[in-house]
Amino acid sequence: MQHDRVKHPAPGEAADLFASRRSVADVEEGQVLAPRFDAGGLLPVITSDAGTGDVLMLGYMNADALARTLATGEMHYWSRSRNVLWRKGETSGLVQRVQEILVDDDQDALFARVRVEGESGASCHVGYRSCFYRSIALDGAAARPARLIFAEQGKSFDPRLVYGDAPNPTVL
Repeated sequence: MQHDRVKHPAPGEAADLFASRRSVADVEEGQVLAPRFDAGGLLPVITSDAGTGDVLMLGYMNADALARTLATGEMHYWSRSRNVLWRKGETSGLVQRVQEILVDDDQDALFARVRVEGESGASCHVGYRSCFYRSIALDGAAARPARLIFAEQGKSFDPRLVYGDAPNPTVL
């Protein structure tokens, strides 16, 4: 079976980077990237530290973010709250350099291993190393609302110093 030509695009040239989804066999065991973006045009991507394996964040990519990531070797994401394409570290300097990107069996999710540039090696805009800096207390269903426990003992950087007056991306 012949597949669409796969190449590393210039940013924004996602159309011919991805193969068509022609059969389950191709998607599950083929050798071409044929991602299945959701109804909003997004793929979830789990990002971890390539050295430690720690999960740093969960983000989303649209076709352009994935194409730019592959073209530049730096992680790009689609912000669902701001509706913008963004390069991780563009404001903070905490650039995520791609070491490896894995695709799941049906090509609708990604797992990226990265090395984070910057003195703190952090990825969270709140200042923690990982966006997963709290755990849910698993001491039964008695607590209402459920409690959160800090998994990280402190912040890796002061977000006010790094981001200044940039708006907080968290949406209520």
